[in-house]
Amino acid sequence: MSSASTATLADSIAPAESWQRALRDAVTSVGELLEMVGVDSTDVDWVQPARNDFPLRVPRSYIARMRRGDPCDPLLRQVLPVEAELYDTPGFLPDPLQEVSLSRGGMLEKYAARALLITTGACPLHCRYCFRRHYPYHADALPGSATAEVARRLRGQPAVREIILSGGDPLSLSNARLENLISELSSVDTLKTLRIHSRFPIVLPERIDAGLLEILQRSRLRIVIVTHCNHANEIDEAVIAALTALSECGATLLNQSVLLRGVNADADSLEALGYRLFDAGILPYYLHQLDRVSGTAHFEIEDVEASSLIAALRQRVPGYLVPRLVREIPGELSKTPLAESHL
Repeated sequence: MSSASTATLADSIAPAESWQRALRDAVTSVGELLEMVGVDSTDVDWVQPARNDFPLRVPRSYIARMRRGDPCDPLLRQVLPVEAELYDTPGFLPDPLQEVSLSRGGMLEKYAARALLITTGACPLHCRYCFRRHYPYHADALPGSATAEVARRLRGQPAVREIILSGGDPLSLSNARLENLISELSSVDTLKTLRIHSRFPIVLPERIDAGLLEILQRSRLRIVIVTHCNHANEIDEAVIAALTALSECGATLLNQSVLLRGVNADADSLEALGYRLFDAGILPYYLHQLDRVSGTAHFEIEDVEASSLIAALRQRVPGYLVPRLVREIPGELSKTPLAESHL
């Protein structure tokens, strides 16, 4: 796909800079959120988080996909702060994956042949189950001035073939910063793949603009985009257009979901999600068991129940639409599959 055709497609998705405006205009008040979706505030046990305590943040275009008048809407439940977040539940910790101890200047070295960069703490959407909701980004996110140092360190680790951009959400960075970062990483000859984990293509598809597509297309690295979508209702026509643009610029598209009580913890929802992802050009990749971060116990599904859901899903859809049910265990070099037969 030529640069000209890439720009034309991206320009048809959203005007330049529209995603920054959408982020600035995101809803941060629970009262406004409930009013917009027509839910009576007495129907939910909501709380308004303090600005320094994982505040509410939801783009208005994402709110538009929620069902009006439904306090149990699966998109609303992902973002609505509720009283249960305040409960102290044994086993639920601020840093459940012990990542802080693994990080060196924003780079996590916890996987074989892969390294992960904590690029930023910013996200387009504050998901209430986020496993990094307590992460000390102010002290540990990768500073823009450190990209050359990261490249130098990677040259000393020839076994690392893939670099993963995470956060927060790496697409929160400007195109200029992303271009500088990807250029530095591309200079490391032993790196072959650039993987970007992002909620943006689902939550705020305007972010997939001409500048971003051109940066990705120019890189010598093979590009893998891992989206984060938990429910079929998150995918509308604007999302499909953004995903199509990413695919046509050569990116491989995969999706990871989190299994969440009240959101997608039933076979019907998982089936609908798999087919909707496939229609949008994405293959289901992982279905994560909840990382046990403080404030999220109300979302948790037991492993046996999760296994039963995957077994039921396997009877309904082709194998390529069945995501791998996994749990992340601190100290392990990869995700740990939870096979039905083992449960």
